[in-house]
Amino acid sequence: MSKLVAPHGGKGLVCALLHGSELAAEKEKAAGLKKVKVSARAKGDLIMMGIGGFSPLSGFMTKADWKNVCENFQLADGTFWPVPITLDISKEDANAITAGDEIALEADGEIMATMKVTEKFDMTEADKKWECEKVFMGSGADSVDGKFWQVAPADHPGVIMVMNQKDVNIAGPVKVLSQGSYPSEYPGVYLTPAETRAMFEERGWSKVAALQLRNPMHRSHEFLAKIAIEVCDGVLIHSLIGNLKPGDIPAPVRVKAIEILIDNYFVKDNVINAGYPLDMRYAGPREALLHATFRQNYGITDMLIGRDHAGVGDFYGLFEAQEIFDRVPVTGIAGKDLLCKPMKIDWTFYCHKCDGMASLRTCNHSKEDRVILSGTKLRKALSEGQPVVDHFGREEVLEHLRAYYSGLTEKVEVKMQKAASGAGM
Repeated sequence: MSKLVAPHGGKGLVCALLHGSELAAEKEKAAGLKKVKVSARAKGDLIMMGIGGFSPLSGFMTKADWKNVCENFQLADGTFWPVPITLDISKEDANAITAGDEIALEADGEIMATMKVTEKFDMTEADKKWECEKVFMGSGADSVDGKFWQVAPADHPGVIMVMNQKDVNIAGPVKVLSQGSYPSEYPGVYLTPAETRAMFEERGWSKVAALQLRNPMHRSHEFLAKIAIEVCDGVLIHSLIGNLKPGDIPAPVRVKAIEILIDNYFVKDNVINAGYPLDMRYAGPREALLHATFRQNYGITDMLIGRDHAGVGDFYGLFEAQEIFDRVPVTGIAGKDLLCKPMKIDWTFYCHKCDGMASLRTCNHSKEDRVILSGTKLRKALSEGQPVVDHFGREEVLEHLRAYYSGLTEKVEVKMQKAASGAGM
């Protein structure tokens, strides 16, 4: 039997999802509680708390947790956590809630969870800006003496998300009643941490890598996954199947593209195609840390971190998401520290002279000899009906993606950033 990495936080998988008679009783009670509508982001967070993906969290963060996470990468008790997991509600809803109340949390017309409210705290514009400065800060902001708002782009989706949050946060433990449509919409792909761990155990895996995807899988992604397979027992190709920003390719299309690639170019025993139910937070380096944190709960030991992981336009440096792992606080206390480690891979590309995939660490040829690969570049070519250069993607996958784009009734505009075009190589 393989020995998998322990879930984060030292408490095992902390799962708030109810089952059987407990679920039925809580649903009946929820029908009579005050109902509060929550965002798509909060819905994904609830599901992750339900299935243990956010272990050791059992509810939304208190003000002390929120502040310490933003400032020190730790919960108030010293457990590593990189990004706030908070629940924002309107002042009107907050005024009708007192600490100690139980409420029902509703999304898309379904009661997703009940919550015992332990705390309310206001989020002023200054608080939201402070959170943005801490969580979304990159080296670009550092270069102007920390004046984040001078360099943060007006269209930074993560900043927009935080600044548009409602004015009050509520904290407290939750009881999760539903996983939404994910189990039925993505059968065999939507997997819980308990399920991936069971699959790893069955295959005898203990050193397992994860490849994070929010774009269609091109040759660089394929190369990263195969590097991981060479040095680990196997790889989990783990796609975000929650909400993305406008213009991104929907999850069912991306999941099918991965299946096509696995069927044709991988040894199936060494790879698993899976999805997880979160929305992107577009937090750049901090989000890379979040990806590693919840992947540990899925049984992952090594998180693949390549160029511009979870990047936003040109705001973050190409390898800031790798460098931030070197600044992770370490307490040495069992359960408090992040155990999932980064597998740092340099910029990868197809090189005509090398006659294969390579990286800046292995290829000494010029930029003109290289096919620069990026999800943004691929989406732009496909959305505009342009030819995709040789060696960018596998033809079977490109045919599938072209079929998707040909069926769109509205043109999708894709903005190119410097990194996607090879600038800085």
